[in-house]
Amino acid sequence: TWFRDANIPGGMRAFIPATWGTGWIKGPWLGSKTVTDAATGIATQVPWTLQNYTLAFEGSLLFVAGGALISFRQAWSMLLGAIVNYAILAPIFVRAGDIETVSFRKISSWSLWIGVPMMVTSGLLLFIMNWKTVVRAFGTLTKFMDKKTEGQAVDPLEAIEVPSTWFFGGVVVLGTAIVILGHYAFNIAWWMGVIAVLSTFLLVVVAARATGETDVTPVGPLSKITQLTFGAIKPGDVTVNLMTANITAGATSHAGDLLTDLKSGYLLGANPRQQFIAQFFGVLAGGFIVVPAFFFLIPDASLLGGEKWPAPAALVWRGVAELLAKGPSALPHSAQIGLVIGGVLGVVLVMLEKWFPKQIKYIPSPTGLGMAMTFNGYYSVSFFLGACIREILQRVAPKVNAQYTVPVSSGIIAGESLMGVLIAVLSVLKILE
Repeated sequence: TWFRDANIPGGMRAFIPATWGTGWIKGPWLGSKTVTDAATGIATQVPWTLQNYTLAFEGSLLFVAGGALISFRQAWSMLLGAIVNYAILAPIFVRAGDIETVSFRKISSWSLWIGVPMMVTSGLLLFIMNWKTVVRAFGTLTKFMDKKTEGQAVDPLEAIEVPSTWFFGGVVVLGTAIVILGHYAFNIAWWMGVIAVLSTFLLVVVAARATGETDVTPVGPLSKITQLTFGAIKPGDVTVNLMTANITAGATSHAGDLLTDLKSGYLLGANPRQQFIAQFFGVLAGGFIVVPAFFFLIPDASLLGGEKWPAPAALVWRGVAELLAKGPSALPHSAQIGLVIGGVLGVVLVMLEKWFPKQIKYIPSPTGLGMAMTFNGYYSVSFFLGACIREILQRVAPKVNAQYTVPVSSGIIAGESLMGVLIAVLSVLKILE
């Protein structure tokens, strides 16, 4: 990563391209651009290639390693979505004028209207279909609130568990802080903040139960419930819609992470109460480090959504908020059609999973397809390549795969990420060009 991205004398930046492998694939369906020679003033037509549409190989191992950690179904679904989006749909609508030019930002601004509804409808439908989990979750909550009666046996584990008084005290203190911050930082009315906190309290219970039963935290569907709620409470206000839903997303995702950590601690014989305290201080440390680092690296929010900082999850959130604020009529006609197709396809794919569970590995994942519509095509290619390597290794050397795939992939992700942050910091400080 250092030799590829750091612009230093003697570096290999010129020898490791950002993307390569499809620059020779041209065709009339991809269109062309007009290039004018500065010296002669003669204009020529230069054909676009698949590489211009971001459907290529990336000079990075980060997402290859990520692909080794996800299911093969998700990986091939992403590749399918990328091919459909960048090799078929994008060229068509570039020629039609609905996509202004061949760039990731312009293409993704159009294609997210297919991907976002696909993920939203599929996520919400799966959530509704798992209604029994929701019922069991609130059953667990009532047990948690029950007070011990006199003469009831004392639980020997109570001394090392997290006391319920900590929980309720934390909800009151931090919930109040969230309402105050929301009001002064984002102009969220105090009563809206109270609704967001109270609804998040209930949704976190559901998220925790879902994490325990399925090992998947439904952050997306639960936060979309909040977005839809505040889309009705205060229609047209994108900021309120995003930041109230962010309360739900933050709480549910961290609840799922905490449960996973507590499970790991349980297997190692750790004290749950001490783990909770360590997590609390970890939150403080993370806040003091990550928030300033974010503003240092990304001083202007307009940088998000481009080639360098694609932020696909942020595009999904923004897309839903803008749709609720402006309505479908504000979109190009083709995007309106894509909105309907994406939403219907999300429902259909979930029902196919339900009807044909034995054939699920052959059914495209709505999450994989939808995500491919929101980030660069070469991310999908890398994810698929990593998943293929993992699948081959699983068949050829299953013991090696079991022992090394996860730690090696995790090391690649951590190493490239940390080096990328270092290079970005050195670039901001003008130490590197």
